[in-house]
Amino acid sequence: MQKPVICAVVAIGKNRELGKDNRLLWKIPEDVQRFRDLTRGHPLIMGRKTFESILSYRGSPLPERTNIVISRNPNNDLRSRYSEVIWVSSLAEALEKAKKAPGSEEIHIGGGAEIYKEALPLIDKLYLTLIDADPPAGGEADTFFPPYEDQFTKKVYEESHEWNGIKYKFVDLERS
Repeated sequence: MQKPVICAVVAIGKNRELGKDNRLLWKIPEDVQRFRDLTRGHPLIMGRKTFESILSYRGSPLPERTNIVISRNPNNDLRSRYSEVIWVSSLAEALEKAKKAPGSEEIHIGGGAEIYKEALPLIDKLYLTLIDADPPAGGEADTFFPPYEDQFTKKVYEESHEWNGIKYKFVDLERS
């Protein structure tokens, strides 16, 4: 069996800002669509807080992919409500489950900050949305993506966009 490519999909600001109060700072429709397109059909690993953020945004787990949620709390009441989700207690366990899921040739890490930080040494490819804007009013970030610039220097894709006056670009980087 071929080793899966481990990818992170993330939208960050100029200072690697991710979010505030368990919410994204920017909701750019084309970025949301890119996240859907990249992760659809592949296992998606995320932390419990990120899963809760998705639930508050759309009301259910993400369809058409295996949702794997890392939670330190084995009695999390979300486990019984969302039995279609694979619940694990560590990144290592999440990766083992992901390798057995449909579409495992690519395994995606979808956040949050703690999961990205722990997974970064294992990640082969970054799918970034780099947002060239300050956080919206009242959006002072409280979570950040870890430093990655020295580890991922091989740019394989870049495409610039603008939405509602916000300039951003999709950049795909591979580990150096």
